[in-house]
Amino acid sequence: MVLRNKYFQIGLAILLGLIVSALPRPEGTIFTVSGDPDRLLAQQVEGRYEFVDWEGANGAYRLAANGDAAEPGVALSAEAAALGGGVEIGYVNGLSPKAFRFLAVLAALIFLFVVEPIPLEITAVMIGVCLVFFGIVDVTSAWATYMHPVVVFIMCCLILAIALEKAGLTERLSHAIAKRAGTSVIRFTFILSIGLGIGSGVMHDAAATAIGIATMIPLMRAAGIQPNTNTARFMLLSVAFACSCGGMGTLVGGGRCMVAAAFLKELTGIEITFFDWIKFAFPLAVVTVPASVLVVYFVYRPDPTFQLPKYDETLGPWSTLQKRTVLILGAVFTAWLTKGLHGIDYSITGMIGVAALVAIGVLRWRDIHENLEWGTALFIFGGGICLGLAMASSGAASYFAHLFFPLVEGRGWLVLLAGVCFFGALVTNAMANVAAAALILPIVIPLAQLEGVDPRVLTLGLACATSFAMLLVIGCPPNAIAYSYRQFSSFDLTRVGLVATPVLLILLLVTAGIWWSVLGLL
Repeated sequence: MVLRNKYFQIGLAILLGLIVSALPRPEGTIFTVSGDPDRLLAQQVEGRYEFVDWEGANGAYRLAANGDAAEPGVALSAEAAALGGGVEIGYVNGLSPKAFRFLAVLAALIFLFVVEPIPLEITAVMIGVCLVFFGIVDVTSAWATYMHPVVVFIMCCLILAIALEKAGLTERLSHAIAKRAGTSVIRFTFILSIGLGIGSGVMHDAAATAIGIATMIPLMRAAGIQPNTNTARFMLLSVAFACSCGGMGTLVGGGRCMVAAAFLKELTGIEITFFDWIKFAFPLAVVTVPASVLVVYFVYRPDPTFQLPKYDETLGPWSTLQKRTVLILGAVFTAWLTKGLHGIDYSITGMIGVAALVAIGVLRWRDIHENLEWGTALFIFGGGICLGLAMASSGAASYFAHLFFPLVEGRGWLVLLAGVCFFGALVTNAMANVAAAALILPIVIPLAQLEGVDPRVLTLGLACATSFAMLLVIGCPPNAIAYSYRQFSSFDLTRVGLVATPVLLILLLVTAGIWWSVLGLL
């Protein structure tokens, strides 16, 4: 079928980019001038541009075009270039040629991310290539984001999850949960899903899902639970949804959390520390994790007559290697929690922990090389950051922020947060939640500042809402991992996701409103 031909799909992506680039560019009439403290440009263009009564940071000011000039922004940029000295022109109610080129590239890339004619890792690499090729960012800035400290931190988290598996600690965790669950399918699923859901804030949501389903499948087969039955759907989808929700609890739980915190710091200078994130977001995970399992339970009522075999296996005493692994992991988490005291970046303390795990023999380089998803860690996360920062630096994010601002102006934090969470939860089903957060945050953070809302509110809200990628199998790694066992269809996931997404979003908004008010964030 021609529509599924990868060359045809790539051609459609290129055509989409060309169509966007051919549309009329909104030039705008108001421009920000920075790097001109003496306002020499304002004097030079007096009569053609009117000074606006506004003063930004570091002496920036605004000029409004008079008359009907076709491209007043381009003309003003030429005047600024003639002055020299680093005078820069920003568009307020229009799009610069650079920002417009960015949107054309973005349209093509989003199509490639959704349709996947080529591996997502290759598409993510092409982000840097396209942004440099079309003159949106310079080559150093583009490739530097692929080794951003956040990318290194996420890599550390994935390696630590490998160490947990190699040392046998994941087996101990699943064994402890299964032993307490008994033979009841419903009790077993609730305990395993909620336990791993809360635990996914520490071990990453994808790793927690893999552990849970690897524990479930042998017991399901022993009990005679068949694929594509309500019981099978309930068991596997409960684990996937619970781990997705639990990933919001800490910066380690999912790449979206650390990316959100990084963008907040890049764009505003405000830092949410490891401890702060737990304080603000972990209670939201505690509420939404069991709620997600309850939704799956009510949509797919399991057969209570199934009895799981007893989990009689004993694991024996803790080995010296396991104790050393726990000690190193505890030291790493302590360093992350106390970053406010010592100031050492998470990526540095994380890599020290990785080096220590290799030194004591828990990991070998071959273990890391063979088990770490390099493409995901480097390219997809790095590409998402590259795309988001380019949206901010090109001026496209600022344009959309000013475009949407009249819709929320004066309506307070609740309307703004609800809109951001709803939009984020939808978008994250079509692309990686890291990419969704990276694209949306550069727009919503300026929106928060215009409305006078603490930007941490929208940053946290969006990171948490992108945990609800429950409409499509491709929405997030936990969905894909659960689906790979072929115990349910993709429509089964979409059906329960249509119920779970609005329920969890409402719970998120209510819980956040109460809890963040208590903490003084609102």
